[in-house]
Amino acid sequence: MVDWEYRLVERPLIEQLKRMGWEHLQGAPPESVMPLNPFDSGRAGFDEVFLEDRLRDAIYRINLDPDGQPWLDDDRIDQAVNELKRIPASGNLIEANQTATKLLLEGTVVDGVVGWEGGKSRAVHYIDWQNPDNNLFTVVNQFRVDVPGNGHPIIPDVVLFVNGIPLVVLEAKKPQTSSLINAVGQLLRYSEQTKGEVRLGNQRLFHTVQLTVVSSGEDAKLGTITARYEHYVPWRDPYPLTREDLGDRFDKPADAVSRQEILANVLFDKARLLDIVHNYVTFMVTDDGKTIKAAPRYQQFRAVDRAVRRLRTGETKKQDGERDRRGGIVWHTQGSGKSLTMTFLVRKLRASDDLKHFKVVVVTDRTQLQGQLSSTMELSNETVDVAKSSARARAILGKHGPGLVFVMIQKQGSGGASGPGMAADTSLGEVNADDSIVVLVDEAHRSHTASLGTNLQVALPNAARIGFTGTPIMTKKGRRKTSMELFGTWIDMYRLKDAEEDGVIVPILYEGLKVRGAVQDGRDLDEVVDEMFEELSPEDREQLQRRYATKAKVSAAERLIAAKAKHMLRHYVQRVLPEGFKAQVVALDRLTTVQYRDALMAARDELVAEVEALPERVLDKPLDELKPRQAYLVGAHHHLDLLKRMEFAPVISEGDTEHEAELAEWTNKAKQDARVNDFLKPFSESNTGFVIVNAMLLTGFDAPIEQVMYLDRRLKEHDLLQAVARVNRTADGKEYGYVVDYQGVAQNLVEALKVYAHQSFDKDDLADVEQALKDVKAETAKLEPRCNRVRLMFRDPDDVESCVEELADTELRDRFNADFALFAKTYNAVLPDPAVKPFEADLKRFTVVKITASRRYRVDDGEFDPAAYGGRIKHLIDEHVTSLGIEQMLPPVALTAPDFTEKVEALPGGSRAKASEMEHAIRHHITVNKAKDPAYYQQLSERLEEILQQLKEDWNQQILALEGLITELREDAPENPHGLSPVESALYGVLAQEVATSDDDPRIHDCVDAVQDVYHRAIEVIHRKDYWHSSKETDREEFRGEICGILYGRHLADEKNVEKLAGQLFEVIKANRERIPRS
Repeated sequence: MVDWEYRLVERPLIEQLKRMGWEHLQGAPPESVMPLNPFDSGRAGFDEVFLEDRLRDAIYRINLDPDGQPWLDDDRIDQAVNELKRIPASGNLIEANQTATKLLLEGTVVDGVVGWEGGKSRAVHYIDWQNPDNNLFTVVNQFRVDVPGNGHPIIPDVVLFVNGIPLVVLEAKKPQTSSLINAVGQLLRYSEQTKGEVRLGNQRLFHTVQLTVVSSGEDAKLGTITARYEHYVPWRDPYPLTREDLGDRFDKPADAVSRQEILANVLFDKARLLDIVHNYVTFMVTDDGKTIKAAPRYQQFRAVDRAVRRLRTGETKKQDGERDRRGGIVWHTQGSGKSLTMTFLVRKLRASDDLKHFKVVVVTDRTQLQGQLSSTMELSNETVDVAKSSARARAILGKHGPGLVFVMIQKQGSGGASGPGMAADTSLGEVNADDSIVVLVDEAHRSHTASLGTNLQVALPNAARIGFTGTPIMTKKGRRKTSMELFGTWIDMYRLKDAEEDGVIVPILYEGLKVRGAVQDGRDLDEVVDEMFEELSPEDREQLQRRYATKAKVSAAERLIAAKAKHMLRHYVQRVLPEGFKAQVVALDRLTTVQYRDALMAARDELVAEVEALPERVLDKPLDELKPRQAYLVGAHHHLDLLKRMEFAPVISEGDTEHEAELAEWTNKAKQDARVNDFLKPFSESNTGFVIVNAMLLTGFDAPIEQVMYLDRRLKEHDLLQAVARVNRTADGKEYGYVVDYQGVAQNLVEALKVYAHQSFDKDDLADVEQALKDVKAETAKLEPRCNRVRLMFRDPDDVESCVEELADTELRDRFNADFALFAKTYNAVLPDPAVKPFEADLKRFTVVKITASRRYRVDDGEFDPAAYGGRIKHLIDEHVTSLGIEQMLPPVALTAPDFTEKVEALPGGSRAKASEMEHAIRHHITVNKAKDPAYYQQLSERLEEILQQLKEDWNQQILALEGLITELREDAPENPHGLSPVESALYGVLAQEVATSDDDPRIHDCVDAVQDVYHRAIEVIHRKDYWHSSKETDREEFRGEICGILYGRHLADEKNVEKLAGQLFEVIKANRERIPRS
């Protein structure tokens, strides 16, 4: 069978790395299934995760004494190596990785040398970060690592080592599949980050790993050890090269260069890999308190590199005579990681000999950014000064020399400035005229941030200034300065469309509603609002303005708030709650936030009462037989317990109105922090489902769990674009964010575009802003073509068994999985819109096809999770699968299950379906058990192929022949003529295959004696305490040596093959260790 992953992904990558100067070790023969000899991958045993010979050699070479000579002896090298090897595998991978990363970056300490500075302890480094070519770069494919207590090893496809230390693990999947998500799942299993009592991985391999990659060649994504699939991002830009450069390098058109080739060219360049690990990869604490490992995205790396280059090459104000030319604007769209970009920039400055003397001044109102940068500076042992007053700012900024200074400014809300920090209009006067100062202005588009930034221009007249923004300052003539006027030209751009294509953010779907009239009679909201995405005509707008001259008062009317709250809750329960996500309401003013809380609680209580009153006959009805209102209530019934305990939390700033007493509960800072933290957690740990705000949490609030914003306050320009970006953060299962607009901000978006048109933006920039909000109806239009794409794959798309049979073709199956997922997710996005109805039958049928094919062809162990396609669709699929009895009808995966034959007999689809099920059950059984008896299962595999070839298309005869094979497979062990036990027989099969030329070979008896010796020695040693633990590698190596001695003693192997053969026998022992009795 052709191994397409190897041919199309692994091999091209390895060849590219070899051209880039990497040494290659072939962990297993090309296209083989199981590595059998650890020496092929530079190790003594499969328990080892370091290439220790290379590690020891590197430590010796790169650590030199003052005379430039190596000084480390074996004992001191042992100390350094053991520091890395003996990091506790406590189960907390992130802690182990932090410990290992610190060792890699800073080195360790070993005993000193008598006569050298009094014999004091000396630092020893594992990697020469300053001189990349002084290190050894090795790539190993099919890097097998055994799993303690489990007979099945892990075999990452590609592992990249620097000085024998694993820094990168890559998992490959063949092209034209949707299986990168499965590749991520494999990496999580390999690193023991999946649930389950049985160990499926070996965490020790990942202690030192800095980057993880999943690739299908055509597509390639970068992550880290803590990343889930939604956190992996492509590396689309070959910067500092261009696609044309790479095309010339690979002798192909620029548009034919693959994502993998781009990623490898940038990340795996020797110098850049060390640069990225040393200066970019970092640890950070998320808003929900979790520590994660973060790697740069391509736009972050590009922006930092460009900023550093400009700081190095741009003219100072003194040189230019007019202004400083070393700064500029970094425009990276909301949600793309600007805070980390600033963190990486500061870290890069501190690591650069020619820039480390700069004083870095960060202007922000975000304490989160301060904490993030402060943690980063711990790596360079630099303290952070924080200025929250003008006096403190003058004192700190007036000091000459390097430093990191935070100038904190007060947040701006509808009630004015609030919180700790300086006022934006604070004037400092000139305090420091040095030109070795760089000012980084966070959220540079905001007026109060830019205002203080201007004042700092006076205070630090010769400083370089870099503005970071997701929404450049937009202005018409006569208004405040533009971004370019304040900071200079663009350093880097990363637009919204780039972020969406990369999966860094999710698209935002927009639903517009407008007030139609007064609501004193308490009419239902369906009569109060209608859809308004299209721009109103001037006549209609003028009529509306005359009718509602006091619109603000109408909008705040209690009955209208109650009607809107009912609409919000219904929208939330139908579209958002099934996915497990949360909501934010933006209200007209602070008092209205509390009114909305009351209205939402009342709407919730009314809904709960209706749901609890539902008769059983309605709850038992299929979903497609329910009326819309009934379907809504039945859907709510699935979440009844959660709805009962759900909390709605206003989060508002303090003010000075007559309402402060009744608002005090919601302005208390400690209570606010607790509620926001609760909101950020999943419902399994939290009750807060809604936050209700006026001005808070609209900028700089990173909440992946938030999927919908209910907008009942008019926002304009960058405030609007920033606010709606709260719902675009990625999260597992989150395909879209939603903005439901009760104030007609679509018109404001048009105005924002007009403002952009006055500036130096090209048509792509304008289109980028225009696409910030997408009409939800646009998704409905995608249903038909995506459904048809699935149907057109099959000769008879209405016949389930016919479709399943066609999916025996793995390439077609991969295409089906990808296209079905797209169709199902679109269906889920449009639900509960009646527009999905014409496609319901196709969805249900292809779901059965998917489940049956997954089970028959043993894809992901036959598991199928409908929640992967969305929470709303899950109930529909579950109901359909249950009604058809799919789970009860399909045979179990294992052919040894007692009801396997009975289930095969009951399969619909005739003899062909039964033969197909039996064939793939046998294939699965052979794959799972081959390590226990390689020779025997290889023979069975060959017999299976003979049966299929000889009885092609004769399904009944195939069934008879396969039944015989299954009967044989169910036997505990094959018969053998030498009276050997099952394990001895497996050992004999391996040895005889290598040694004996025929059944009459006189060495047969020597083989029998040898395997009995090996087996009896195994009985004596392998059940010792902790024998299979990583700390007992020396004991296992000793046993392998004994096996070599047995083979030598009976003249069954020579120096060339003895270690390989002994390794194969040892692996059979290991795979069968549960079957070997204790002595």
